[in-house]
Amino acid sequence: MTGVVALAAALVGLAVGVGVNRAAGRAPWPAGARARDLVAPGAAAVRPPALELATALLFGLVALCFGASWELPAFLLLAGAGTLLAVVDLRARLLPNRVVLPALLAGVALLALPAALEGTWGALLRAVLGAAALFTVFLVLALVSPGALGMGDVKLAAVVGLFLGWLGWAPLVGGALAGFVVQAVVALGLLAARRIGLRGELPFGPAMLAGAAVAVGWSALLA
Repeated sequence: MTGVVALAAALVGLAVGVGVNRAAGRAPWPAGARARDLVAPGAAAVRPPALELATALLFGLVALCFGASWELPAFLLLAGAGTLLAVVDLRARLLPNRVVLPALLAGVALLALPAALEGTWGALLRAVLGAAALFTVFLVLALVSPGALGMGDVKLAAVVGLFLGWLGWAPLVGGALAGFVVQAVVALGLLAARRIGLRGELPFGPAMLAGAAVAVGWSALLA
């Protein structure tokens, strides 16, 4: 059953990857642009089918982690929105509010579904507290070192905190720390390859999302 769900999720991810690639190719998006215009055929951010296949693989892995559960739609949302945000941040150094904020609100709504059906209201409360906690921590870091983190990173921290908080306090802390480790490893690799200088700046959103992915995967392995 889990394999069937993973295959179905991968097919959905393939379609989502097409839309993500088209939308990211138009970033930064003009004011007033409609969602259907952003995914219309046109220039892609990444040469197909690399991003499409990667998104399909990611969706399949998420389905393997959660199986046919009520949690699955919420974490598929995180996978889709996270892929879009990572690509846009790498290309345009931007984490758009029109993706981050709806992802946060939709995440709360989708996680409320398993909370209501399974009576896991404590997990939902922990998720909301996790979002608030990570938002606060990153806000303080951004105020202390504005050159290292932007407000987009702060708002994305709330999204990451929501989903990792649902899984538990250990995944929340581990995922947040993993993001900084990923960023450090990538920065050292680029420095060694002389792709950036000592004062070079890297977007933090992709590393934050990668750290969250590590925490989700690790949590699934320990479950």
